[in-house]
Amino acid sequence: MKQKRMTAVAVSNKVGCERTNLYNIFERKDINTQLLQKLSVVLNYDFFRDLSRDTFTAAEGQA
Repeated sequence: MKQKRMTAVAVSNKVGCERTNLYNIFERKDINTQLLQKLSVVLNYDFFRDLSRDTFTAAEGQA
């Protein structure tokens, strides 16, 4: 959010949740894909690319 110069209030309004809930989302171990998509659009950042890269990197380490 800092890189995009957006406040938690602005992001939470665009995602459709309360600011405090947004902080809780960031602390979760996992996240609903629909919510992750909303955050990706709002923040203009492809979290799915990172997730995919991390998944395949971890899989290669196990092979």
